Amino acid sequence: MQRKIRMTPVRLLVLGYLATIIIGTILLLLPISTKEMATAPFMDALFTAVSASCVTGLVLHDTFTYWSVFGQVVILLLIQTGGIGFMTVVFALWKLGGKKIGLKERTYMQESVNAPALSGMVKLTSMILLGTLIFETFGALILCFRFVPDFGWGRGIYFSVFLSVSAFCNAGFDLMGINEEFSSLTAYSGDPIVCLTVPLLIIVGGLGFFVWKDLKENKVYFRKYTLHTKLVLITTAALIVIPSILIFLAENTLPLGERILSSFFSAVSPRTAGFNVLPLSNSGSIQTATIFITIALMFVGGSSGSTAGGIKTSTFATLILSFVSLLRGKHSVECFGRRIDEDNVRNAAQFVTIYLCFATIAIILISLFEQNNALYDVTLTDVVFEVFSAIGTVGLTLGMTPYLSVGSEIVLAILMYLGRVGCLTFMLSLRNPSAPAVILPMEKVRIG
Repeated sequence: MQRKIRMTPVRLLVLGYLATIIIGTILLLLPISTKEMATAPFMDALFTAVSASCVTGLVLHDTFTYWSVFGQVVILLLIQTGGIGFMTVVFALWKLGGKKIGLKERTYMQESVNAPALSGMVKLTSMILLGTLIFETFGALILCFRFVPDFGWGRGIYFSVFLSVSAFCNAGFDLMGINEEFSSLTAYSGDPIVCLTVPLLIIVGGLGFFVWKDLKENKVYFRKYTLHTKLVLITTAALIVIPSILIFLAENTLPLGERILSSFFSAVSPRTAGFNVLPLSNSGSIQTATIFITIALMFVGGSSGSTAGGIKTSTFATLILSFVSLLRGKHSVECFGRRIDEDNVRNAAQFVTIYLCFATIAIILISLFEQNNALYDVTLTDVVFEVFSAIGTVGLTLGMTPYLSVGSEIVLAILMYLGRVGCLTFMLSLRNPSAPAVILPMEKVRIG
């Protein structure tokens, strides 16, 4: 007798993103999606759909010069769906259709945003939708002050909306190919409107919906915040200030004003937006230290329950605190007068282990696939940068993405998908939830 596969919230989340990718690929395969009105190659459409749905930003073709307005709108809708979450969009459609939100729907939504409890899910989801609309609209209005004078009313407003949504969702897609293909925001490296608005949208989108809720309820009273919010805010601040200073010291050839703005932008964007104001495509134009800092930031990413990817700030903070507890001889991980659950510490270690395993395998595979690449001189730095950009759903590249073989494109597409749904979530979706737990005899092993 064939066993029936149970549809768990984790499996629905994994399949939901897969369905979004399939729909996006089909739409991008339509001739109307390209400017030449010709059917895009299947792998190009699939890779772009994965990158947009998983809010990454790695592209095989420049978004403005290759895709038509229809194709760009499809990409934008995929970004929005992937950014706020597949189940959040479904929830909005349920609400518009007058469907009653029952326990099952709340459970699915809880898994989608990684909520700690079922209570308040309807209110939280409504806040996510409203907050997204407010921040993206506000960002677009500010960006209009730069793009309308540059491109006219129609195109300026369209570019502003596209960039605002992409920045808030930490996607990294842009339409600046109108200036130069694959140029990202390098034309605005000294522009305060762009270099401040875009990072602020990235930060807000990457803080996480639970942090929003905490800030909304407790305002500026730091003591009232949950431990999660405290860790996210402090870690986020540290990952902005310290890398900004380091990049400022490294990129010492720029004028002072541009150097300050570019350093701030380059410290925020790798977590995990994928825009750049420094010309990364030519690795000789930026310092090695900046490249290494960028890889480290892509690895950490944003915060849990947000539009960002990476291992997440709370995971990073938990592991750092675990190390500090070890040095202090503590048996538990403590912070702000609270003890972090041992399951949280264990899950953090498991997640980072799985994350690094996938990244290592991908680095090996891409290195094998690209060892005879006649179009691009691939180095280990290029491969490592590309892999962490994909699995961290960042979208930055040193320039090798358009020259990859099909095998490498498939590897990166899988990494982007795993990075968005979560490596640990994907592994849990393969587990049989009804499998009986068996407790085996304990035996210690030597560590270190």
